[in-house]
Amino acid sequence: MKSPYSGQLYIFSAPSGAGKTSLVEALLKSTDGIAVSVSHTTRTMRPGEENGVHYHFVDTTAFEQMVEAGAFLEDAKVFDNYYGTSQQAVEDQLREGEDVILEIDWQGAQQVRKLMPYAISVFILPPSRDALEQRLNARGQDSADIIARRMLDATSDMAHYVEFDYLIINDDFNEAAQQLRSIVLAQRQRIEVLSQREQATLAGLLES
Repeated sequence: MKSPYSGQLYIFSAPSGAGKTSLVEALLKSTDGIAVSVSHTTRTMRPGEENGVHYHFVDTTAFEQMVEAGAFLEDAKVFDNYYGTSQQAVEDQLREGEDVILEIDWQGAQQVRKLMPYAISVFILPPSRDALEQRLNARGQDSADIIARRMLDATSDMAHYVEFDYLIINDDFNEAAQQLRSIVLAQRQRIEVLSQREQATLAGLLES
């Protein structure tokens, strides 16, 4: 479906530990005109994080008021904390011609598709369950119980890859990063996208 905006909306989803965050960081470094939407969350700010940059940190009451007002494109409870994507903020970025990335789970992706069916979705998988568990342990951030919980959740999450437009298996990081960037660059060359972004150029070429 054709987007009404000059910017393109992307949904990137993956089980925890698949490498999505690192791949997105590589994409942002290598590609202009694309940004990650800053979500709202009720979780506690971690060391090194900045409000309004990494997340908009709010309390539960404020978050629930936004839900009631219909302010979110999608919202969910993940590991006892709430997360949500502001619809107004995303639409403002798209109107300005900026491509926007939503880093959300498959449930959030389902919510977004209902409101913005023109979104392009990408699911990122690890090469194996063993590799996923090794990556989670290598972080050194979570206890064995939390890692076990994440592995259980990952089994359910990964079954939803069939709902997405593109699939990337993150075995070799550099290859996966190139694949992700290729998706974005190819999307920008679609007729309906380029005709919006290059109206003046195309009009000049067709002058008689």
